[in-house]
Amino acid sequence: MDYIYKKAIRPIFFKQDPESVHSLAVKGLQCLGALAPIRAAMEKFNLVRDENPVEIFGVKFPNKVGLAAGFDKDALVWRAMPALGFGHVEIGTITCHAQAGNPKPRIFRYPEGEAIVNFCGFPNDGADIVADRLAKLFKSKSKKVPLGINIGKSKITPIEDAAQDYVYSYNKLADFADYFTVNVSCPNLPELRKLQSKSELSGLLQSLKDADAERAEKFGKAKIPFLVKISPDLSFREIDDIIEIAENMDLGGIVATNTTTSRPDGSNYEAKGGLSGAPLFEKSREVVGYICKRTKKPVIAVGGISTTERASMMFDAGACLVQIYSSFIYNGPFFAKEIAKSLYWRDGRKWL
Repeated sequence: MDYIYKKAIRPIFFKQDPESVHSLAVKGLQCLGALAPIRAAMEKFNLVRDENPVEIFGVKFPNKVGLAAGFDKDALVWRAMPALGFGHVEIGTITCHAQAGNPKPRIFRYPEGEAIVNFCGFPNDGADIVADRLAKLFKSKSKKVPLGINIGKSKITPIEDAAQDYVYSYNKLADFADYFTVNVSCPNLPELRKLQSKSELSGLLQSLKDADAERAEKFGKAKIPFLVKISPDLSFREIDDIIEIAENMDLGGIVATNTTTSRPDGSNYEAKGGLSGAPLFEKSREVVGYICKRTKKPVIAVGGISTTERASMMFDAGACLVQIYSSFIYNGPFFAKEIAKSLYWRDGRKWL
């Protein structure tokens, strides 16, 4: 199927505007998500389940491959993704306020390098609408794999008020999250990356942890793991600060990495925005390896995982899970299944 996608379907899609194709894919996956019998049959065939589920930060994952944030910004298609083989889904980035994002065009493909540059700027329906949407879908008990919720700062919110912006989104969405990823590293929002500094990040995460503790006590709920998604453009000293925060605040883990503002020497990736896809791999793997050597906190690796071999290399570097997005676009709808199967063959494990 992926061969057919690459040879027959992708060339047609790639002649069209990237966001138009994305919208078309979202509509198709919404239809799949709504068709429970077809979805269930596809899950049985495509969702690779480990005989011993992966368990990190208190959450069990049927396999090691997830959908990275950015594809399902508005919680429209997450129900369909297990049918394609994904063992978890991270929706978002979701902000307190609904926002249109940056002006179009803002997504640019570079097929010769399997690269994508995006300058989207967190377009999403906002925490209120997304929470209402999730509440309706959860009534059908259709969540088959863990759901991560990626939250970020609204563009209109001043940086000094960032904490209350994130906490609002947390409070609206907490009932649906298996874990939260705190996005402080997207390069397409003004000043957002300032929140990766030691003082800013500590304050932000403490506000979220306090809100979570209050919810747990008030409603008798279990606490929710928080992860922080970091930039590949940080210095090792800055990464050390984040590791220290993760350990001192008992975070669930670190997601490494977001897109990069740098460009490989000799490349023609001229569009403004964050670069993802195959060219990001070496930088992302270096960050993953650096973190894993300095902490036992779980690391979810994302960035440039364009082949099954590269997924394996991320686990060799110490990652617990991987996430894909750009390679999903370049390699086809069942690439997650392909990676998951390859990892079990690699480890000599069995799946159900």
